[in-house]
Amino acid sequence: MDRVFIEGLEVDTVIGAYDWERGIRQCLLLDLSFAWDNRPAAAGDDLSKALDYASVSARIQAFAEASQFQLVETFAERLAEVLMSEFNIPWLHLKLTKPGAVPAAKGVGVEIERGCR
Repeated sequence: MDRVFIEGLEVDTVIGAYDWERGIRQCLLLDLSFAWDNRPAAAGDDLSKALDYASVSARIQAFAEASQFQLVETFAERLAEVLMSEFNIPWLHLKLTKPGAVPAAKGVGVEIERGCR
């Protein structure tokens, strides 16, 4: 299985359950890996047959900008649904980190895998 990845993507969104969090935008860090057969794109050096990580990244940014979830779990689930549906991705792994949520930790968050490899 081939994989395409996006590492360390920073997005700003409204995220959090506390009242003070509902009025600000916070940074989330995303690491994503997608199952994708790269052979058709590589055979003809054809971007239209590749998983265009620039387009995926732009969609993630737009999703984050429009989102206002309380839980990082909800953000991760909904984002996975959107990406798999819109880009026809059969499997993905998503790690979402919320820096600064716990003062003594570099970051906290969730990791999910969805779909079939």
